[in-house]
Amino acid sequence: MAEGEIDSNYVDVDTFDKMELKDELLRGIYAYGFEKPSAIQQRAILPCISGKDVIAQAQSGTGKTATFVISILQRIDTTINECQALILAPTRELAQQIQKVVFALGDHLHVKCHACIGGTNVVNDINTLENGTHILVGTPGRVIDMVQRGYLKTKTIKIFVLDEADEMLSRGFKEQIYDVFQALDYEVQVILLSATMPQDVFEVTTKFMREPIKILVKKEELTLEGIKQFFVNVIHEKDKLTTLIDLYNCLTITQAVIFCNTRKRVQWLSDQLKANDFTVSSMHGDMDQKTREKIMQEFRSGSSRVLITTDLLARGIDVQQVSLVINFDLPINYENYIHRIGRSGRFGRKGNAINFVTNDDISHLKGIEDFYNTTIRELLDYDHM
Repeated sequence: MAEGEIDSNYVDVDTFDKMELKDELLRGIYAYGFEKPSAIQQRAILPCISGKDVIAQAQSGTGKTATFVISILQRIDTTINECQALILAPTRELAQQIQKVVFALGDHLHVKCHACIGGTNVVNDINTLENGTHILVGTPGRVIDMVQRGYLKTKTIKIFVLDEADEMLSRGFKEQIYDVFQALDYEVQVILLSATMPQDVFEVTTKFMREPIKILVKKEELTLEGIKQFFVNVIHEKDKLTTLIDLYNCLTITQAVIFCNTRKRVQWLSDQLKANDFTVSSMHGDMDQKTREKIMQEFRSGSSRVLITTDLLARGIDVQQVSLVINFDLPINYENYIHRIGRSGRFGRKGNAINFVTNDDISHLKGIEDFYNTTIRELLDYDHM
């Protein structure tokens, strides 16, 4: 099958009303603010509800979390106090974001959903699992731990979702994912979501999926519409900070996310900007869970306007007001570019992405343009973005 073809007997369903969903679920969908299904929702919800294995490829910000959450909520029986759906995600933040979407969409269904993630009290996980939950969303390490210790009973799980499969495999979770697969019933439905489809993702699909319905988009369709992409040639690494301060003074920012490639770099940039009297927040993987949650809460509420972070945040955090993403460092992997700039302009909102490029980065920037078949224009006048 050629990339971009829709290998499916299902026609696009352009309204939620036509999907024959439970009334309580429809109420949750409309209360959440959805009016019309996005392209991936129109294509993938019914195949997922059908119980067949599904591979869905769609970029960040298109509503794919809601695609599998709606499908799960339609299929599970909340009168049975057993875990019926398992969702694996690459980061704690994404797992928590998915849990929030489950609670919001399933508000009228009295659904129980637990986030089983590292950095939290394991006793809480054990107690929750022993008391029963309908949906478990978690990171691979903690989930396989609960399986191996016998607290997560897998025989009642009928839906297994692998979200951001490309990121999960690139983070070295392959063995743990395979271990989870082995523990599940042979008949389990597998739904795999990924923004890109590298070779190791295809290996998973051939090993664990049975004649999956494929809903794929071409790579050149991956760059989000509505996001203007720019680069600033800063010449040398040492000039990035001055450039950022200049940019800061010229832009009226609603909210911005600044990406750096390392935790150390996040800390350094945060310290430098604070020394220049700018108010910024920063977040990286060395921080404990409570601190990370507090920072995200401040950013979501708008009390903090600028967030400096690593790729930890590049997936799954839905901050509606973000109007600008700055790549202080270009992402090392081309795949991460889409996830970073996908933080702005979500669901058709307009946004800007600015990439800081040294002379040494020029070929890397060209590689990103080629990879996504896109054009990143030079930003020469900050006032007229």
